[in-house]
Amino acid sequence: MKAVVFGGSGFLGSHVADVLSEKKYKVIVYDSKKSAYLKESQEMVIGNILDEDLVNKTVKDCQVVYNFAGIADIEECVSKPLETVKYNVLGNSVILEAVRLNEAERYLFASSSYVYSNYGSFYKSSKQACELFIQSYHEKYNLPYTILRYGSLYGNRADDTNSIHRIIKEALSTNRIVYHGTGEEIREYIHVRDAAELSVKALDPEFLNQKVMLTGVSAMRYKDILEMIKEILGNKINLVFTNKINDTHYKTTPYNYKKPDLGRKLFNEQYIELGAGLLECIEDVAKTIDLHK
Repeated sequence: MKAVVFGGSGFLGSHVADVLSEKKYKVIVYDSKKSAYLKESQEMVIGNILDEDLVNKTVKDCQVVYNFAGIADIEECVSKPLETVKYNVLGNSVILEAVRLNEAERYLFASSSYVYSNYGSFYKSSKQACELFIQSYHEKYNLPYTILRYGSLYGNRADDTNSIHRIIKEALSTNRIVYHGTGEEIREYIHVRDAAELSVKALDPEFLNQKVMLTGVSAMRYKDILEMIKEILGNKINLVFTNKINDTHYKTTPYNYKKPDLGRKLFNEQYIELGAGLLECIEDVAKTIDLHK
């Protein structure tokens, strides 16, 4: 089986590419930059998802197509609405058309738990539009799909757009964490490796033409997560809460009862526990910064 992972050089996409390779798929990684995590068995295609000819050529003979490409950071989407439409909505449509023309067996799209929330601004809107396009392609052309709605991710290979990575980096660099909120916000964090394994499990026939929720197994207050990081670092971190109310991010839940288009929740019986995952993140971030400044 042959699979292409658009956005496969990134945080989640690179982990999904790894799991696919472990499952003996022949993997193509398509991204605007070369993957730092590319395996010898994987093929790299460097290109823009708006390049219709290259996207179509890459999808040819692939049975499985994943799309993690586009702008994934909410704040970046807020500041760049036109580029969000271009890369998230139009880019998704270019890939969808290639999937249709080449009759791939499954299209898996990286959506978000924000998709039917009151929050998320242009990021949410772009994911809603993409889901609607996917459903229309399915209705018109019987295109086979699985929509993956991710919750809050953390883990190795993240960058400063990831909140846990950014917080740990700040803690290690300054012995201080300034959190722009009350700390009472609720999140269901899932380790990126668990999310990647579930993203491949979603290829099972039971998830064909389904929407799947991929979030953590338990909800935690942000304050408790920061306290865990502080304790792991020997209680030497000063926590500062600005009590700012953020109208872009949800406080307790992304769900909105007026829009009940919910997906099935998928989780592993065995998973990376949050404390162990945070310790791994700390070790990973520590390698990238000079702690002796």
